[in-house]
Amino acid sequence: MFSFLAHRRACAEKQQERRDRVQSLPPAYHGPLTTSDKNILGKPASEIVANVQAGILNPSDVLLAYGKKALKAHAATNCLTEVLISKSEEWAKSCNTQGPLAGMPISMKDTAGVAGFDSCIGYSAWVGKPFEKDSALVRLLRDAGAVPFVKTNVPITLLSFESTNDVFGVTTNPHNKGYSPGGSTGGEAALLAYGGSRLGVGTDVAGSVRCPAHYSGIYTIKASSQRFMKAGNATSMPGQEGVPPVYSPMTRTLADLEMFWRAIFSMKPWEYDYSVLPIPWRDIQLSTGKPIRWGVMWDDGVVAPSPACKRALQEVVSALEAHGHEVLTIDPPSPFEALEIASQLLFAEGGKVSTKPIRWGEWNDTGVVQALRMFRVPGFIRRLYAWYLRHIKQDALYATLVENWYEKSVPEYMALVARREGFRERWYNMMREQALDFVLTVPNALPAVPHGGMREGWKACGYTFLFNMLDYSAGVLPVTHVDRALDALAAFKPRNAIERGSFAMYDADKMHGLPVGVQVVGKRLEEEKVLEGMKIIEGYLKETGKQYSLLETSD
Repeated sequence: MFSFLAHRRACAEKQQERRDRVQSLPPAYHGPLTTSDKNILGKPASEIVANVQAGILNPSDVLLAYGKKALKAHAATNCLTEVLISKSEEWAKSCNTQGPLAGMPISMKDTAGVAGFDSCIGYSAWVGKPFEKDSALVRLLRDAGAVPFVKTNVPITLLSFESTNDVFGVTTNPHNKGYSPGGSTGGEAALLAYGGSRLGVGTDVAGSVRCPAHYSGIYTIKASSQRFMKAGNATSMPGQEGVPPVYSPMTRTLADLEMFWRAIFSMKPWEYDYSVLPIPWRDIQLSTGKPIRWGVMWDDGVVAPSPACKRALQEVVSALEAHGHEVLTIDPPSPFEALEIASQLLFAEGGKVSTKPIRWGEWNDTGVVQALRMFRVPGFIRRLYAWYLRHIKQDALYATLVENWYEKSVPEYMALVARREGFRERWYNMMREQALDFVLTVPNALPAVPHGGMREGWKACGYTFLFNMLDYSAGVLPVTHVDRALDALAAFKPRNAIERGSFAMYDADKMHGLPVGVQVVGKRLEEEKVLEGMKIIEGYLKETGKQYSLLETSD
């Protein structure tokens, strides 16, 4: 009872703190957007920085424009957690106006460590525990002239494609309030899609920047491990390295994404974070006459892409083929095997670490609750259920997952790491033998899921989780929107329980207008090359009049 009361009190206090920080801002932040504001918001990030460097734009004016728009985004989607703007005004006045991010407001996932502010990431027990110093990421951004100004919402435990918790509430998709903007970096995706930020940072361990980009219609490239800073931030699973978590940029446009990556690497991030490899940003030329080979993974063998997602992938494939690229369907080493191994590595400790801070009576994500249920039951019940799935339901795939959901011993964990390395070697050989430059696939089988959808959808993360386990660089760009006429689901017989649960949520009529993205995957530490691949695709789509239209709001 005392734990529950403390939980309710912490949630109330944190929400009141957020309201107070918003309401105490100068009146200008609460007014309508001016012509000057709209002009600033319409500029690419590179132009804003250039204008600040040239003395044409004042960083305080840039902060005001983005602060106003971010507050409007928050009113529409509940995307913000920590509102730093009062402090950001001081930073804007003294920022490095000659830096590669001069005067540019930056939004960040709630995990980012900022001195003097909480990073409770949805746990009420962590409310009122501000960080004592800036993380490596924040120090680099400020040295580069950037102005961190808001942090954004996440799911409790960070293990969901929704962004909901008792402390901050539910974040909605700016395209449709009934749907999730993604997770775990969903608040960031909602803010960027709405136009309340241009440059943001999130994290990814199973698709947590790529799925929100797909759900919300923005751009990202998941970094390989040790390519991007992560030291000094909050996390729900400290010490989890079986599937390496990574920080990665998220942006409103592809041009902004390139500018952001280049700006960060011009600052030598390895001089801020011990874990970053000293690899400068490299210029990649793909138009040298050598054919570019794209392998297409149409189906991960677990959940087939929905009609909307398959159509988006087909549009990209058709555009590449029309321009003479080599595009081939691939049959890679089993993506299901990757899901089996990666899920065991991620939950090797039985989910104890990520759920330890949760207080009695505190809401937990429905997907996480489902995932952890098998860890909590006696082994003989789990084995009996797996036997039922395999022999009565004839669902060997789901049975294999269920029977392995138990806390691992150290020898078992080491065996899983060995299996992971063997799997990585098989993919390495496949990519080399087929001379593939990229792999194309969907980011998820579905567009954005409805709120509460993780009860069924938590198992359907294989299209992104696969590339976390491989540690490949992987980007997502928006391609189209769900069309109720083009994307209706025909007669369909699910192959397994995971597919059945996912497709129960698919409704092209209700999902009409939601964004749909495509995933572009390179090898490990090939972020620059993935960016070039994304540029090729977007260029072809633009050439044929099929370029994705960003969400534009009237306020």
